[in-house]
Amino acid sequence: MKGYRIQFIRHGMTDANLEGKYIGKTDEPLCSEGVAELFKKLEEKVYPPVQKVYTSPLKRCTSTAGILHPDTFTVAIEELREMDFGDFENKKAVDLMETEEYKAFLKGGLDNPAPNGESMRSVIERCYAAISYIVQDMMNEGLTNCAVVTHGGIIMNMLSCFGMPKLSPMEWPCDFGEGYEVLVTADMWMRSHAFEIMGKYPYLPEEEN
Repeated sequence: MKGYRIQFIRHGMTDANLEGKYIGKTDEPLCSEGVAELFKKLEEKVYPPVQKVYTSPLKRCTSTAGILHPDTFTVAIEELREMDFGDFENKKAVDLMETEEYKAFLKGGLDNPAPNGESMRSVIERCYAAISYIVQDMMNEGLTNCAVVTHGGIIMNMLSCFGMPKLSPMEWPCDFGEGYEVLVTADMWMRSHAFEIMGKYPYLPEEEN
């Protein structure tokens, strides 16, 4: 049966990432260190050509896509944006630690957003809408190998909710410019809205297949 390969890639580093701040809806560009790190990874690892790139509309993702796949058609999907952290945006966890609002937020839950922020339930619903669109678009256009450049939290929840094997979001961490490759089959997706997680991405030179 025909398979569709998708590489989920986390965007490169920003100043807020360097400073340990929550950065969700804030449209911050890559920092110079982040750009340099991506080009270094291009030299050391293998990012095979893809037929199309789907990306979060935020600058840190569209810029990452332009560096890793500069000659590939790219489309921005609003549902791939990062969680809105509300009042916690651009603040460090260490500075929030003693506040009651942050203590409540750390308890987790689908309907426990940061003050004036977005709930995890909303994020998961967006993840489902995004992956459904991507899979259908690939099938309609006959594409078999595409990339998705988005945010670490989105990748972790996407793989946890729809990937096999089933693991918690925290068990799918990924570094900047890296992520995971998955394999989608029409039968598996239509039966259970699931895909198989093949492994980490990009490849080391000796792992390229």
